[in-house]
Amino acid sequence: MPDTTVLVQLSDPHLVEPGRLLQDRIDTPAFLAQAVAGVCRLQLPATAVLITGDLVERGTAAEYEHLRALLAPLPCPVHLMPGNHDDITTLRRVFAGQATLQPAADAPGLGAHVLFSLDLPGLRVVALDTVVPRRSHGMLCEARLAWLERTLAAAPRQRTIVAMHHPPFATGIAEMDAIGLRQGAEALAAVLRRHPQVERLVCGHLHRSIQCRFGGTLAMTVPSTAHQIAFDLRPQAPLAWRFEPPGFAVHALLDDQLVTHIVASGEHGPSVPYA
Repeated sequence: MPDTTVLVQLSDPHLVEPGRLLQDRIDTPAFLAQAVAGVCRLQLPATAVLITGDLVERGTAAEYEHLRALLAPLPCPVHLMPGNHDDITTLRRVFAGQATLQPAADAPGLGAHVLFSLDLPGLRVVALDTVVPRRSHGMLCEARLAWLERTLAAAPRQRTIVAMHHPPFATGIAEMDAIGLRQGAEALAAVLRRHPQVERLVCGHLHRSIQCRFGGTLAMTVPSTAHQIAFDLRPQAPLAWRFEPPGFAVHALLDDQLVTHIVASGEHGPSVPYA
């Protein structure tokens, strides 16, 4: 079988320092180690791993050092994106060798943001930073949208995934929508409509698998590698988390089609052939 391009998307590990638990109950390091082991077991090996934000909980150097150690077993390049829980200065210092985290040469004035494009066989990945420093919600300014427009225009025939942390669409989970992408969603949709090579807009932040048509393409969020946001679409529902199965997304280029699977992480016993 010829090599297949496989982009694995992890999201929202919310890693804490060694010896700590998130919310005094959630062992996010163990959950991330479980997800990494799942990626290493994939029958078609990952070409690259992309983590779409909320890498750690408090943005400390100790947390990022812990993250680096837990990601070390991955046998392919790993590319990091910040979320609203991250501190970009500390992240860049700890992962100083990761070129895609550094200020983009083609984005003057946007050095505080993580913006990059990544060329995989048959597939381009464009990372768009939605973070507002020290705030939970996201936004896209005119300068970031102009960078996206230029970047997409540079490769109009290349199948593309655009990745962000905050989803630009309402999900019905009211308190998460309140801290979603508050500015720039309509302009983003207009940019995407002008670039039909964008086959996916992939996001994190929501700790659930959600799909929506947006800007002429398929927009989606993926599960957290740890805890999930409770499913409750009542307008006044309080925000809650629960131990639903964690997971990750596999975006695979199969027979010239981009196919996305949501994969549960953890051990679930051997595969049993049908009789």
